Amino acid sequence: MNNKKSFKLSLMSLALMSSCLTAPTVQAGERESLEQLRATTVNLINLLVQEGVLTKDKADGLLTQAAQDAARSAEKLAESGEADAKSDSKAVRVQYVPEHIKNEMREEIKKDVMAKLNYKAGERLGLPDWIDRIQWEGDMRLRYELDSFATGNSAPVNFKGDLRNSNISNTTEDRNRFRVRARLGAKLKLADWLDGGIRMTTGSNTDPISPNQTLETKSSKFSFGLDRAFLRAQPLPWISISGGRIENPWFSTDLVWDPDLAFDGFAASFKPKFSDHWSAFGTVGAFVLDEQETSNTNRARDKWLFGIQSGVQWKSADDSTLKLGVAYYDFQNVAGKPNTLGDTEFNNTALGFRNKGNNTFSIDAANSNFCGATTNPGACGLASKFREINLTAQLDLASFNPVHVVLTADYVRNIGFDQSEILARTGNSYKRENQAYQVGLNVGMPKIVQRHDWQVFGAYKHIEADAVLDAFTDSDFHLGGTDTKGWIVGGSYGVDKNAWLTARWFSADQISGLPLAIDVLMFDFNAKF
Repeated sequence: MNNKKSFKLSLMSLALMSSCLTAPTVQAGERESLEQLRATTVNLINLLVQEGVLTKDKADGLLTQAAQDAARSAEKLAESGEADAKSDSKAVRVQYVPEHIKNEMREEIKKDVMAKLNYKAGERLGLPDWIDRIQWEGDMRLRYELDSFATGNSAPVNFKGDLRNSNISNTTEDRNRFRVRARLGAKLKLADWLDGGIRMTTGSNTDPISPNQTLETKSSKFSFGLDRAFLRAQPLPWISISGGRIENPWFSTDLVWDPDLAFDGFAASFKPKFSDHWSAFGTVGAFVLDEQETSNTNRARDKWLFGIQSGVQWKSADDSTLKLGVAYYDFQNVAGKPNTLGDTEFNNTALGFRNKGNNTFSIDAANSNFCGATTNPGACGLASKFREINLTAQLDLASFNPVHVVLTADYVRNIGFDQSEILARTGNSYKRENQAYQVGLNVGMPKIVQRHDWQVFGAYKHIEADAVLDAFTDSDFHLGGTDTKGWIVGGSYGVDKNAWLTARWFSADQISGLPLAIDVLMFDFNAKF
């Protein structure tokens, strides 16, 4: 008998056995049918053994157990039911099979059948067992984006001599774009204590914080690269250690870290639980920002981020939560160093990727007042060092479940900003602008998953010039960077399972630099699988 017929016979056998076990009584006229059914059931069990679906030992055990239970039931019925039998001589009763016996038989048969079928399926199709250890996931986002610039903005030429924003090329012309983001990843289950992941995404290979690609037929094929490649060990339920290109390991908002930023390095997280209501969390991490090949002609050192965070979380009986965290981020070797006259040995002390807002200086000693301009493309080094203290709090009120009310507050202070040290190193004096904060309100479902799920949100941001690195903060607000303040409002609505619409409006102005007000409007259609 081939595998296909065996599979059908196995399913039919299970159906017949189930019908037999669930029929506790039979009328007198059905005595012959009952005996036939019993015989058929025994034959089917034997056939399952022959086909290799059910083992001989388990089949014998099932038949023996059923016979013993039937005998015990018959004795009880004989002792207590003689009067009923005499008064109704036409009724014929069969032995009662206890419900727990039926359930056990069903589960035993189900386990044997599924194990056998899985084996045969793999044998028939030639599929290796590692297929079961991979879980695929992905998403796609279609976006319309309008970048609107205020009429009072300074002209682009005025920013060429601005040490903060010498790379700005457009401040007056509105821009309409259709954009796409596509991501495809795989979660890997390698062992009970070890897993990992790989994910591909669209985006520029020179921009670490934006996976978006602008739609235009004239362009070449979209870039598609790895933004996740990691292994994660979990030696204990409350400890995990990750290495590679990993997701953001910190409890944070986009005030410090753009949501699309990947972290290259290692992180260890700890989540001990003290009671049903209280737990703690902690994270330590070390990440490479820019690896340098130091030599006699390149005196720049490797740029690193070292971070540590700790916090507590309280959870109420109705699943409301309060989460508080404090983090310290130490950016090593990100501040620029000036060259000696006629030398270029410190050019690479400039950060490899920048947006706008941080105070900078010209590393070229011959042109100390300009850097990055078209007429003088010298390296721009960051004026300040960056050692950030970050306080984050989130209150999630679940009393109106499924609607949640979420309040978020975030504060950052760059204690690495030292006016006297900056003056000695760069020869320039800069105003102390080293703080940032954000407050936000979110009302609706925590995640948009099903049709008619909804969410509305609003936030206010204030980011001074040297509060955080302009390279890594949110890339949408003010089109990225620091030295900005303003509002965010928006909402999301589920149009179907795993498909939703999002609208957002960002209105941001400069704080102390040259006039640069930018409004950004985004409409997104998101789909997840």
